[in-house]
Amino acid sequence: MKRVWSIAGTDSSGGAGLAADQRALDAWPGTHYCGVVAAVTAQNSQAVTRVEAVSPQLLQAQLAALEADMPPAALKTGLLADAAQMRSVAAWTDRLREATPGLPLVVDPVLGASSGANFADDAAVAGYRAHLLPRATLVTPNRREAARLLGWPALRRDEVPAAAQALRALGAQSVCITGGDPADTPDDATAAEAGLALDWLDSPHAGGWLALPRIGTGNTHATGCTFASSAAAALAHGFVAADAVVLAKMAATHALRHGHAAGRGPGQVLARAGFHAEPALLPQMGWDAEPVFAAAPAERAAPLGLYAIVDSAARVQAVLACGVRSVQLRIKQTEAATPAWWDALHAQVAEAAAACRAAGARLFVNDHWRLAARHGAHGVHLGQEDLLALGAAERAALRASGLALGISSHSLWELARARSLSPAYIACGPVWPTLTKAMPWRPQGLDNLAWWCAMAGAPVVAIGGILEHAQIGAAAATGADGICVVRMLGDDPAATVPAMHAALASYRADAALAGAAMAWPHPSLAA
Repeated sequence: MKRVWSIAGTDSSGGAGLAADQRALDAWPGTHYCGVVAAVTAQNSQAVTRVEAVSPQLLQAQLAALEADMPPAALKTGLLADAAQMRSVAAWTDRLREATPGLPLVVDPVLGASSGANFADDAAVAGYRAHLLPRATLVTPNRREAARLLGWPALRRDEVPAAAQALRALGAQSVCITGGDPADTPDDATAAEAGLALDWLDSPHAGGWLALPRIGTGNTHATGCTFASSAAAALAHGFVAADAVVLAKMAATHALRHGHAAGRGPGQVLARAGFHAEPALLPQMGWDAEPVFAAAPAERAAPLGLYAIVDSAARVQAVLACGVRSVQLRIKQTEAATPAWWDALHAQVAEAAAACRAAGARLFVNDHWRLAARHGAHGVHLGQEDLLALGAAERAALRASGLALGISSHSLWELARARSLSPAYIACGPVWPTLTKAMPWRPQGLDNLAWWCAMAGAPVVAIGGILEHAQIGAAAATGADGICVVRMLGDDPAATVPAMHAALASYRADAALAGAAMAWPHPSLAA
């Protein structure tokens, strides 16, 4: 059981604050909410009429009581009444981290209410900067809060990335500046942007715009509380901040769908379980400072099936002769690639592409997308670091080339980022431990593979550690569109491939198994 402490204010209307935090945390299995009251508010759906801080002694007593019996897996702050409370929370964070190094702290800087009430004077804002931001694993301000924390008059959309960098410079490990509120939509937003709820993530692992269609509702009270508490739950369960934010956006959007009005003013969101299993809630994540997202293809291509990864045109010919119709030519560039090496690579790609065209097969060239286009290959496969290195202009040229694009993914944020390019497939890996190359990723296992297949919105290819026929069948049973084999091909594909085809065919008949039990994804990178 993962215990999450929320140190925040009460809401007598039951909408935001600790009430919303509990609903959000209850939506996570294996998660226990612990509420520490920092302030008591008198409010309804229309106004906040009074805020009173609890005494320092009562705040300390609550924290000490929990520490003695229910130490946290994550901390989350909401409404803190003054700088003195922030100093106290900072000291407790340091104390708890002595016993649990790296204990996550999510700071939701509640500076005002959606009704217009101001919760923080200049001293409180300075307290956030001095005491909480330097300790925050993740800070989740909306655009107005981010501007106030930085002393800026406002935030245009094009200033949000720089604001996130500035907040990280104040000590926050990761920043997500949320922008789902219609009031945060800039006047110069395009029609497409105005229809999106855009949040900007800046973290050690990833950065970019996270996008989902905006939900047209006035019931938005407690969206920020729900987002921050959901991120804290994800961190408590071992997800890194970039993945936690993806899950938090899913949870908050799901809560917006179920919001309701309880009074005469704007209604509240309602966090519920099950958000992890709705494909429409998985956001896209952009690659640049501009929020650019490709349209989904009109229809899917035929399944990739058995997908052979080979290192020469001769090996391409060998697997084609065995009936393989999805092939990747992977020839890695050497550090000292000579003109002769490049000439040889051109010849290999040209020969492989011609062979695949003649056989009616699809050839994906690893990395070298311009060579793939020049020699008429079906597509290209790229890792995310390679795609980032291309830059915006070259990624646009790649999309315009007409090549089918396969993209590697190892985590939730990489899945969200891959989706934004509308790829022909997304590779999920490593499914099992692999010795093909060193990587920091934990094995995905069949549970994450099944989640990818159900949620990706694109064909998913299983890759990594596939060495046995039973693994081929098991991966296919999750709904994988293609199964990558590398070492399993051996020296003589004619002797190995027929049994692989048989293993794949035997499980294609069990397609009903795909997505039958939607488990929660597990972390694929150590936090």
